[in-house]
This record gives sequence, structure tokens and C-alpha cells, in this order.
Amino acid sequence: MPTQSDMTTQLDTGVLDTLQHQVAVFARRAEQTRLGGVGQARNSMDRAAYLLLNRLDQEGPMGVKALAGSMGIDSSTVTRQVAPLVDSGMVKRTSHPEDGRAVVLQLSPRGKARLEEVRSSRRDLMARVTDDWTKEERDLFCDLLTRFNIALSAAHSTVPQATPAT
Repeated sequence: MPTQSDMTTQLDTGVLDTLQHQVAVFARRAEQTRLGGVGQARNSMDRAAYLLLNRLDQEGPMGVKALAGSMGIDSSTVTRQVAPLVDSGMVKRTSHPEDGRAVVLQLSPRGKARLEEVRSSRRDLMARVTDDWTKEERDLFCDLLTRFNIALSAAHSTVPQATPAT
């Protein structure tokens, strides 16, 4: 069975070098603009907030553990990231209907409106950036980027994490 090193040498290292470089450039550009879109909504919502609000919008109210699990991050990270969203009124904390001790996070009407404003601005940016692309090119890029993100997530979850020194 070929090792990971064998598989890498079998692939075109030039393409892999170009791919890793372009991913790094994309990450820089995305962070520079925060893919914030255009107009007043530009640069107005950080990545963590956008992803949390989007997940709550798509999947509905849920507890911290469920939200963390669905996003592939730990509960303490969700708790830290959701705190300013609660403080700003974009997310509501409510009691679980079956277990009053448990907390459920829910997108507020204010959060829903703000999320839609940011989505609209980001759609405008994506339309501008891909203005000279065909529908097929946009579809292909979305398919490949989705596939890449899924593979990257799977690779990350199978890489052994470093253990802290004692």
C-alpha cells in the first residue's frame, strides 16, 4: 500500500505547490475583505459570527453542544463566540422546553435581519467578482470548493493533534 509520501510524489508537485499557494492567497484576501461584500455591510461581521448565525438560521434553535458539534468546534469556543452575539441582541438564550436547566440558542429577529443584510452584500460581491464567469464556471467552482472544504475538514479531523507537554 503506498504511503502518503509515495502518493505525493506520484502527483504533480507543481500543481500541488500552485494549489497550496493559491489557497494561502485566497485566505489572505478573504481575511482582508472578510468577504464582507459591498456597501454599508462591508467588513461588518466577522467570520465566526457569520458562521454561527448562518448555522442557527439553517438548522434552527439548538444547544451549545449541538451547535459546536455541527460546526466541528468545541463548546467553549461556541460559548465564547456567541457571547457578543447575545450581548448585541442577534442571538437569544432561552430555556430548553424539555429541560429548563439547559440553554438553547436561537437567532433573534434582529440577528435574522442582520444576517440577511450581510448575505445580500456578500452575494453582490460574489456577483462582481465572478461577473465574467459563465453559470457553468460558477457551478463548477462551487462544487469544487465544497468538495475541497469537505476533504480539508476530513483531513483535519484525522490528523493527530499535538498533546501539551506536562
